[in-house]
Amino acid sequence: MKITRLWRILAVARRYRLRELLRGDITVDAAAKGERLRLALEELGPVFVKFGQALSTRPDLLPPEIATELARLQDRVPPFPAVEARAEIERALGRSIDEVYVDFEAEPMASASIAQVHGARLREADGGAGMAVIVKILRPGMREAIARDVALMYTLAGLIERLHPEGHRLRPLAIVAEFERILFDELDLMREGANCAQLRRNWLGSPLIYHPQVIWEATRPEVLTQERVFGTSIRDLEALRAQGVDFKKLSEHGVEIFFKQVFRDNFFHADMHPGNIIVDTTDPAEPGYLAVDFGIVGSLTPDDQRYLAENFLAFFNQDYRRVAELHVNSGWIPADTRVEDFESAIRTVCEPIFGKPIKDISFGFFLLRLFQIARRFRYEVQPQLVLLQKTLLQVEGLGRQLDPELDLWKTAKPIMEDWMRDRLSPARLSKALQRQAPLVIEALPRLAERALVEAEQPGVRSTAARLAQLEARIAEDNQRTRRSIIGATLILAAVGLGGMEAAGIGLPGGPALAMVSAALGAWSWWRAR
Repeated sequence: MKITRLWRILAVARRYRLRELLRGDITVDAAAKGERLRLALEELGPVFVKFGQALSTRPDLLPPEIATELARLQDRVPPFPAVEARAEIERALGRSIDEVYVDFEAEPMASASIAQVHGARLREADGGAGMAVIVKILRPGMREAIARDVALMYTLAGLIERLHPEGHRLRPLAIVAEFERILFDELDLMREGANCAQLRRNWLGSPLIYHPQVIWEATRPEVLTQERVFGTSIRDLEALRAQGVDFKKLSEHGVEIFFKQVFRDNFFHADMHPGNIIVDTTDPAEPGYLAVDFGIVGSLTPDDQRYLAENFLAFFNQDYRRVAELHVNSGWIPADTRVEDFESAIRTVCEPIFGKPIKDISFGFFLLRLFQIARRFRYEVQPQLVLLQKTLLQVEGLGRQLDPELDLWKTAKPIMEDWMRDRLSPARLSKALQRQAPLVIEALPRLAERALVEAEQPGVRSTAARLAQLEARIAEDNQRTRRSIIGATLILAAVGLGGMEAAGIGLPGGPALAMVSAALGAWSWWRAR
C-alpha cells in the first residue's frame, strides 16, 4: 500500500511539474507554480491539504505568491453518512445515541478532513435537559490514513534535505515532525476538549471572548460534545454592519486577545481562520468573540517567550541593535555574527513600515523580507515558532478585514510593557526564588552525603572527629546557601529594575534601588564564597 501511495504521489508531482519547486530558484513564475502546487495537494487528499495550509504561513520557505495560493486550500470534504456518525458515537460512548442526545441533526453543520460536526441537544443526565450542543466525530479510518501519508512525507522531506541547495537551513524533516505532532494532537478530541477547558479558565468572565463548556460525560478521544454558541460569523461583514458592530473595537479586541494568550497565558488558539471566529453582537458597541475549534493550540518555552517579548518591545521602540543582539543571544543566528551588520539589515526592513496603519503593511511581505535578510546571516528555521507565525498572520488578516486603519503596534505595545513589568518585578522574581527554594533544600542531603564520604578519608582519625567535621561542613553549607539566596534575590531585583529601565517602563527611584540591590547582593555573594 505504501509503495502504491508513493507511486501516486510521484505521478501527481510529474503531472503538475513540481520538480521545479525543488530547484534553488523558485521565484520565477511563482504564481503559476503556486497554483500547480495547490492543485496537486488537493488531488493528494486531506493530509496534504493540511500540510499545504501549514506551508502557506511560512514566508521563510516560500515566495508570497506561492504562500498566497496555498492559503486558498480549502479543508472541506464531502461528509460521511449520518448513520456512520451515529455508529461511531455509540461505539465511543458505549451507549445508544438516544440515551445521550435528543434532536440529533442528521445533516452535519460542518465537514472537514479530520472530523465533522452535528448539532444536538443533551438529555438531562448529561448536562441539563435541552442544552444545545455540538457533537464532533472523527472520520472513520483517519488515524491509519494520516500515519501512512506522514510516513511518506518523512521520506520526501529527507530527499529535499539532501537535494535542495538550502535543505539544511530549511530543516524539512523538523517541519514534518512538527506537522505530525500537530496533526496527531487533532486526532484526540479529548485533548481538544482539554484545550477548550484551559482557554475557558484563562478567559472566564472576560467580555472580550467566550469559550464553550465541554460536556465531559459525552466526550471521548473519538467524540467531543460541547456547548453550542450562537453569534454571527466574522465572514458575514454585511450582517455585522447591519447590527451596528464597532469594527474598530472588534479588531483591537482581537489583537489584545492574541498578545495576552501568547504572553500572559502562554497558551494560544493557533487556528484563528475566519471559519473559527464568531462574533457576539449582544452589545454592538463592545463586541466580543465566541471561540470554536480548539484542535490546534500553541505555547512557547520560557526562553522563546522572553526573547520574543523583548524582540517585540525592542521593535516597538525602534531599538534595532537590541533586536540583533537578541537574535544572537537566542541562538537563532550564529554566535559569530557581526551584530552591527545584522542591526543595519534589520533597520532596512523595519524602518519603512514602522508606525504605518495595517492597511499599508503586508506582514507576509515584511516577514519574507526579514527572513531573506536573516538567511544571509545563516538564520535557521525555528519549528517551535511556526504556530505563532501562522497565528500572527491570521490576526493580521482579521485586522485588515475589520479595520484597515488598525495600528497593530499601538494596540500591542501596552500589553507587552505590562507583561515585561510583571515579569521583571521584584515580587515576581521573589516568587520564582521561592519556587526554587525546595530544590536548594533537597540538595542539602546530597551535600551531607558528600561530606560523609570525604570524612571517611584517611585524614580523619576518629568517629567524633568525623562527626564534628560533618556538622561544621553542613553548618557552613547552610550559611553559604542562605547568603547565596539573599544575594541572588538582591541581584535579580537589580537586574529586573535595570531591565525595566531599559524597556522604558522604569519605576520611581528605580536606578537607585538597582544600585543598592546590586551592591548588597554582591556583598552577600562574596560572603558566601
